[in-house]
Amino acid sequence: MAHGWLQSLGGDRVAVSSAGVEPKTVHPIAITVMAEVGIDISGHTSDHVDRYLDAEFDLVLTVCDAAREACPVFPGARRTLHHAFEDPDYPWMNDEEMTDVFRGIRDRIGEFSRELLASELP
Repeated sequence: MAHGWLQSLGGDRVAVSSAGVEPKTVHPIAITVMAEVGIDISGHTSDHVDRYLDAEFDLVLTVCDAAREACPVFPGARRTLHHAFEDPDYPWMNDEEMTDVFRGIRDRIGEFSRELLASELP
């Protein structure tokens, strides 16, 4: 969801890549709740972080504690930033409950993304 927000809000001023230590497909509920705010993430993918180890970045952002702990060092990153958001995939919840949780996290990520872009791209 962070990738979707940052790309949507940043437009052509940013280049966003998504990676993980355990890449996953985009959760169907994430696709649904992002579509509710006009952002299509249905085609998004997450690569393995190893793909980007030699790349140069202005900013490497981690958004969950597990990723922060397991994430390798990116020598080409000018700056790193961590902001934890909970993983909303709770298998014990029904779809309606989980959708509400995803919406809350979507909104928190959206607000964070607006603030980050305002500070990074004044």
